[in-house]
Amino acid sequence: MEKPSIMISRTCCYDHQLRFATLISLLLCTIIVTHFNHSPSLELVFNNNGEQVDPCHGRYVYVHHLPPRFNRYLIDHCDSLTRGTDKPNMCPYMKNMGFGPKLDSSGSKSPELFTNSNWYETNQFSLELIFHHKIKNYKCLTNDSSVASAIFVPFYAGLDVSRFLWVSNLTVRDASGRDLVSWLSCQKEWKRMWGRDHFVISGRISWDFRRQHNTLSDWGSNFRFLPESMNMSMLAVEGSSWNNDYAVPYPTSFHPLKESEIVEWQRKIRNRERPHLFTFTGAPRPEIEDSIRGKVIQHCRSSRACKFIDCSYGIGKEKCEDPVNVIMEFGDSVFCLQPPGDSYTRRSIFDSMVAGCVPVFFHPGTAYSQYRWNLPQNRTKYSVYIPVRDVKEWNEKNISVEKVLMAIPEDEVVALREEVIKLIPSIIYADPRSNIEDAFDLAVKGILERIERVREAIRNGRDPSVGFADEDHYKYTFSDHNHS
Repeated sequence: MEKPSIMISRTCCYDHQLRFATLISLLLCTIIVTHFNHSPSLELVFNNNGEQVDPCHGRYVYVHHLPPRFNRYLIDHCDSLTRGTDKPNMCPYMKNMGFGPKLDSSGSKSPELFTNSNWYETNQFSLELIFHHKIKNYKCLTNDSSVASAIFVPFYAGLDVSRFLWVSNLTVRDASGRDLVSWLSCQKEWKRMWGRDHFVISGRISWDFRRQHNTLSDWGSNFRFLPESMNMSMLAVEGSSWNNDYAVPYPTSFHPLKESEIVEWQRKIRNRERPHLFTFTGAPRPEIEDSIRGKVIQHCRSSRACKFIDCSYGIGKEKCEDPVNVIMEFGDSVFCLQPPGDSYTRRSIFDSMVAGCVPVFFHPGTAYSQYRWNLPQNRTKYSVYIPVRDVKEWNEKNISVEKVLMAIPEDEVVALREEVIKLIPSIIYADPRSNIEDAFDLAVKGILERIERVREAIRNGRDPSVGFADEDHYKYTFSDHNHS
């Protein structure tokens, strides 16, 4: 009987040792996971009582690991992305984290402007790739979705839909969006808020995903009208009139790594001579009924104070796509005209502001009702507004842009330009390795606040769907309801 008791004693001893070893292992794993699951670069933060607090509380973002067909495949097959752009090959613009090829300013008339190396030939449709690289370096990224305040869905929506916008088969045009929401709705993260804490990014305008009818002649996909998609928020270079679409700036060619590079650039453009009172860079839109672009071009051509850069195909398209030339032209002007084009917004808004040129808007939907996270609510601080609905109103008011701009006192012009120059960090996408608070950070902050408001509604017993994806009929009107 002695031997079994010894065996039992040893077994218990080994069992206790095993449990202790397991406990130590779990503790070590917890420490390791805690250390590597969140950003290791965060500094310790303490409250007024000396207690350590989590600097990422309420800011954690979890990124879904999507099947490659929704993102990586598009980059690997970038030759299929050319349709819908004016580029014979989009692949070079996918390089350098989506910034595109490095800028070569050696042949320009002012190469001293571009002395640092963080200027690129960035394509306006590459925002999805840029944003994805930026969020990989986000300080409050987490691999634990249970602590995340927001779920990022890295679907390259704009790059994907660009392949099918001109395809007459609607099933093909809508397939990727349909398959994405089918995948998302099966994930555990979806069931927590049924997608209302999820957000996506688009380098194309959100209208490209807002086809309401299954009519072949209607534009775009139906992605944003799928029930699951309506529960998500979309960041896009132009927001639609629905409450779950938010506008973020178009990417420019300036992607600084250090704050000192921004300061240096601001100094250069602040002191730059500007021989032209105003400039318009663009092409006519005769196919768009009542477009005021023709009037803007006509007015610019007839004024000695205006510089017109014609971007029509076969005339000046190549010149207009050269970032060095674009920035220098804007840098030579005090004001830059920004009438609507194919849609309400233009990349030119941000290219011109980076050059220190004060934007002149004609429609509230071009900026004021769009980029609320990036631009001051008081539009008079950084821009000039000449409201005009169409050609008929232009004629009736006998609008003279030159007279309006000439009437602005010089001290006000200087103040406007200074405000534009101060806004540069908030309208650019800095190098992902930088610590600059930029358009990306403002977008993440804005979406986190949006999701927290939804959570608060749920905590207070309200229906979170009320108003979440409703249409705002005032957004693109000339009423001061949303734009003052």
